Amino acid sequence: MERRVVITGLGAITPIGNNVEEFWNGIKEGKCGIDEIKGFDTTGYKVRLAAEVKGYNAEDYFERREAKRMDKFSQYAIIASREAWKDSGLDKEKENMERVGVIVGSGIGGLATIEKDIGSLVEKGPDRISPMFIPMCIGNMAAGNVAIDLGVKGESISMVTACASGTHCIGESFRMIKHGYQDIIIAGGTEASVTPSGIAGFTNIKALTQETDKNRASMPFDKERSGFVMGEGAGIVILEELEHAKARGAKIYAEIVGYGATSDAYHITSPAPGGEGGARAMKVAMEEAGVKPEEITYINAHGTSTHLNDSCETSAVKTAFGEAAKKVMISSTKGNTGHLLGAAGGVEAVICAKSIADNFVPPTINYKVPDEECDLDIVPNKGRNVEVNYAMSNSLGFGGHNASILLKKC
Repeated sequence: MERRVVITGLGAITPIGNNVEEFWNGIKEGKCGIDEIKGFDTTGYKVRLAAEVKGYNAEDYFERREAKRMDKFSQYAIIASREAWKDSGLDKEKENMERVGVIVGSGIGGLATIEKDIGSLVEKGPDRISPMFIPMCIGNMAAGNVAIDLGVKGESISMVTACASGTHCIGESFRMIKHGYQDIIIAGGTEASVTPSGIAGFTNIKALTQETDKNRASMPFDKERSGFVMGEGAGIVILEELEHAKARGAKIYAEIVGYGATSDAYHITSPAPGGEGGARAMKVAMEEAGVKPEEITYINAHGTSTHLNDSCETSAVKTAFGEAAKKVMISSTKGNTGHLLGAAGGVEAVICAKSIADNFVPPTINYKVPDEECDLDIVPNKGRNVEVNYAMSNSLGFGGHNASILLKKC
């Protein structure tokens, strides 16, 4: 028998707030977390802006020795997971932790660790590579460290689908609980790739904007958009089987009712023409939920502020929603947070859950110049207090990976 799956806990560390309350208030206020890069010297770089986590000190969360043994992407995952677990009200002493899983992904993993140790290798030789190099940089360590930190003994998996990683992790967690393999899963994404090679690599593939005005850098659906802004952080949700949640009197933010995952099979970085693969992912999610397009209130778009993504995603929504595309509200919150790569879907799932719980549709900030190719209702600059019954979150990753999850008011 298929089971229903609900969200009972939220956690986040982001460029506009280091917990869910700060983050969500920043979204509602239209706060922009983009600024000049502080983490390294950008002299000689064409790109000087990013959306970094502010005021972060690892020793506020971890013992010094513990912090030194984890890359920042793992640290962020643990911080958001701890918050989500606490928010859920779950008690490890009362749960069968073998029925609790972790699916937390990262698009890139421990890039700062890789840079540091490869530097040591080149400059000082192979004996100077840290013995912690491998366990700090490999991408599965976000999930592994969360499981260790919280004592989770069920399935522990890390999915890597570039910028769709967080949404795929949540979608696959939904399926795992729906079909009875686990009762509770800690799910989402994490990323910490605002580093010299991260910025240089995405700059040279022509993905990042070289804009110097932080309020005109990440501007999804704006005709003058010129690339995305790199962000960092983590977003985590606690997914739980409905009857299990009800039995312990848990508060419920929303129910996950649909998940679509498709491949473009087209190009390593460009979306398929017309957003064909993204449109199929949205359709699959709606079909699983048994929901018609006109019933959906809000779409949190992938909306990266690149020319191709925003125009193709607009076309994809039109294909998937038909006439209802004219009425659905669709916004991108990457003007607030930048693009968190593998963490984007996790953070944006938190936004969708809060949107449903608070009946608020976030705005697309930094928007000035309309684009005839992006002519849907993008909720420009000011959010709306409206009842949100269904919210969809889209994520699209390099390699042609598409993922959509559909949330319902419960």
